[in-house]
Amino acid sequence: MTLPSLPQRTFCMIRHGQTTANRDSIVAGATDVPLSDLGREQASKLSSLSWKQKTSLFVSPKMRAKDTCQLAFPGRGFEIHDDLRERNWGEFEGKLVSELPSRHAEPKDGDTWDELLARVHKAISECCAKAEDDTLPVFVCHAGVIRAAMVLAGVGNDAPSAPNAKPLFFLWAGTSHEMTDQLTDSLTA
Repeated sequence: MTLPSLPQRTFCMIRHGQTTANRDSIVAGATDVPLSDLGREQASKLSSLSWKQKTSLFVSPKMRAKDTCQLAFPGRGFEIHDDLRERNWGEFEGKLVSELPSRHAEPKDGDTWDELLARVHKAISECCAKAEDDTLPVFVCHAGVIRAAMVLAGVGNDAPSAPNAKPLFFLWAGTSHEMTDQLTDSLTA
């Protein structure tokens, strides 16, 4: 599969805070699970970050992402984009994470990796087009969505799962994206 290009601009992705399923090592891609107490704390800590640049917030429809965004950006409006939802693992939903097959597997009643890549590309492209030129698009979403974005950007084909509640910047460097967890032009702690 030839991967489509992502928009030629910098954007940020934040995985939701820890969920009860993350805590218990349970697969919950399509399952709507709440944040754990630690996850709520992680998300709340994001509110202390000072964003130097105006941001546009785009969020998965899953409760864990919406709650993270509300805690991280209190009082701010955000746009829900359905294609930012996590991968549906079909027959593996509710099972232990250790039982998951490779991401290239095609789980019965679930999403394929290629379907996730196409959906994530569409979401990022549409949201970046909606964000004004002087704003930083910020996506509050899921580990699988971020991994797909990394692959699409060519910055992490075999990267580990994104950490919970930590901004990851996809910096447009003129010819390609570079990924970093620090972007001093946009964020101060």
